[in-house]
Amino acid sequence: MAQHTPAPDPRTAAQFALVHRVRAEIGRVIVGQHALIDRLLIALLTNNHALIEGVPGLAKTLTVSTLARTLDCSFARIQFTPDLLPADITGTLVFNPADGAFRVRRGPVFANVVLADEINRAPAKVQSALLEAMQERQVTIGGETLPLPDPFLVLATQNPIEHEGTYPLPEAQLDRFMLKVIVHYPEREEERLILRRGLEGADDHVEAVTGPAQIAQLREAVAAVELNERLREYVLRLMEATRDPARYQLAPLAPLIEFGASPRAGVFLARAAQAYAFIHERDYVTPDDVKALAPDVLRHRIITTYEAEAQSMSTETIVQRLLEGVGIP
Repeated sequence: MAQHTPAPDPRTAAQFALVHRVRAEIGRVIVGQHALIDRLLIALLTNNHALIEGVPGLAKTLTVSTLARTLDCSFARIQFTPDLLPADITGTLVFNPADGAFRVRRGPVFANVVLADEINRAPAKVQSALLEAMQERQVTIGGETLPLPDPFLVLATQNPIEHEGTYPLPEAQLDRFMLKVIVHYPEREEERLILRRGLEGADDHVEAVTGPAQIAQLREAVAAVELNERLREYVLRLMEATRDPARYQLAPLAPLIEFGASPRAGVFLARAAQAYAFIHERDYVTPDDVKALAPDVLRHRIITTYEAEAQSMSTETIVQRLLEGVGIP
């Protein structure tokens, strides 16, 4: 007797279709960059934030603004500069001479999607203004605590090729970002299409295909994606291997890693894998999902030693060797 395969849940199928429409609508404006789009959606669907790194001209800003329009969410772009003040981000108290009282003027951080453009160009006191907002989803102005809108997504960009006049993000700030996404140059045919659109003029209009209420439902569905015990153990082993490589027959990596990943990294990796499976229309996580997201979750959390720098050993290479050496239970 043939085994009966249950029909997919109509609600789940509709949610898969909605995410597919979001990706397709963004693709009408953005050529390629599928990995970036997927990872921005992962941050959104897990209620987290992402750091985007890439050279200028790779459509990082356009991708973020297009995402906001597709989601029918408010959008704010903050250009970080050395003379920026914390109040320029969060807001400040403004005196009203009519009634002699101070009133709160909200800053651009009070938006659903906030683009912190070139975040490493502002000093630490300005960067830290985002800490409370990112972690606590609230801002304190003049002793008054104000909640931020829901959804609230911070997407920060930084330029990897300029170091003069920049302020590297401290580890505590980096840890607030679930993912650090590296944006690469487009493929030749993609760049050909970009050139054609640039010369002929492209229609950058997109339709809003969802809204905040549906985003909340999608997040609930992502949280319900199955992550079995074997894969949870696999995530745990990967985290342990960053701190004690010798335990997994990776002793040569030990002198290269000064600090491994924290338990928060393991939670982020598991949740990112759930979202990755969901946007690829599955209600269960596979080992490949974990492997696909491990570099984005770990590249800014593994602190390398001077010896690693002397050997030109990047965190990318270290993560790849961890994935090759740690077996799936």
